[in-house]
Amino acid sequence: MKQITFTNVLGVPDDYAPKPASAYIPDWYKNLESYINGKKEPVGDGTSAATAKRCMPIFDAITGGYIIVSAADVHVTQKDGQPYFQWANYGLIQFHPKEQAPDHPARNGSPAYPKWTNPWGIKTSKGYSSLFIQPTHRESVFTILPGIVDTDIYTAPVNFPFTLNDPTFEGLIPAGTPIAQVIPIKRENWKMGIGSEAEYKEQALITNKLQTKFFDRYKSMFWTRKEYR
Repeated sequence: MKQITFTNVLGVPDDYAPKPASAYIPDWYKNLESYINGKKEPVGDGTSAATAKRCMPIFDAITGGYIIVSAADVHVTQKDGQPYFQWANYGLIQFHPKEQAPDHPARNGSPAYPKWTNPWGIKTSKGYSSLFIQPTHRESVFTILPGIVDTDIYTAPVNFPFTLNDPTFEGLIPAGTPIAQVIPIKRENWKMGIGSEAEYKEQALITNKLQTKFFDRYKSMFWTRKEYR
């Protein structure tokens, strides 16, 4: 099993330590029934009444990797028509000038990019980088700008620029809010190709195999369990 290590460089309380993403499954997903109206039955067109709860790609996205949370409260108000941030501790918010990415589609007219200060240095096994994304399938008032860092070599903390989804937002972003999802990825060289007749036939065989079952087709035939401890 490969290793990812989070090192606390700012002395934040253990309550706000990173955890596997499976510890932060959103309530909408927890509360969702596996089948519409609770009935595990075909719906008459060769499919079942399964909900997103049975979709393994969504499950893998929600539970993939690790979650870093905010280590202190952040309060947002509006001053002169722009967001104004105050934070309780740890210099939790920094800023990038808008000129670093003036036309980024997520800027929302903000005069600067706020940035979460990450108190955790991250080190991955040799040959593995870290993909940093907005925690998936979770409601949030902000979105971080995704990035990839070679965390087997660069092990200092990686901070997370973000934008408010609603630039007029006012309110509290409480300590413990998920701010980034960290997914280790193996560095490899890739070459793109266009599928031939052989690949087309392979796809057809997969489709035919899927059509032999009503329930949990992908999960029972093709899915591989991923572990993040």
